[in-house]
Order: sequence, then C-alpha cells, then structure tokens
Amino acid sequence: MRGVDLAIYADALAGEVASLAARAERARSRLRQAAIERRARRELTPVAVERLGALGVFGAVDESATRAELRELEAALERCSNDEDLRRLAQGAGGAGSSGWGA
Repeated sequence: MRGVDLAIYADALAGEVASLAARAERARSRLRQAAIERRARRELTPVAVERLGALGVFGAVDESATRAELRELEAALERCSNDEDLRRLAQGAGGAGSSGWGA
C-alpha cells in the first residue's frame, strides 16, 4: 500500500511541477508580447498607437511584475529539480519517465 501512496503523491508533485512550468511559460509569453507591442508602438504613427490603445489592442503587461513572477517560478522549478529527496520519490514511485521528472 505504501508504494501506491507514494506513486499517487509523486504524481501529484509532478502535476505541481508541470503547473509551475506552464505558469513560467505563460509569463515568458507575456514578456514576448510586451516586447512586440513596444516595437509596434515605435514603428506606428502616434495616431495609430492612440487608436489601437483606445480599442484595447495593446495589453497592459506589467513587465517588472511579470519578470519578478518569472524569477520566482524559475527558482521554484530549480529547487524542485535539485531536491534529491523529491527526485528519489519520483523515481521510486514509478520512474522519472512516468512522473515527468527526469534529469
């Protein structure tokens, strides 16, 4: 029974790690979008920028907050990948391949 419990727990942890990775990728995507918008603002006429802003085409990405969020997410992912106890748990409860943790 303990093996099954560990497998379930390892799968739950793997899900949390996958969630962290997905959140980090969304933050990276928001930063890429903000960079594209900055470039568009530079290359468009002021009238076009104003009109697009009024239409809500340009999103309001708080880049400093998004960068801070991304740093926190990447640090959490790094801690998970470097934690030997978590790695052993994941490997012992079904192998690194099945839980999504490998290194």
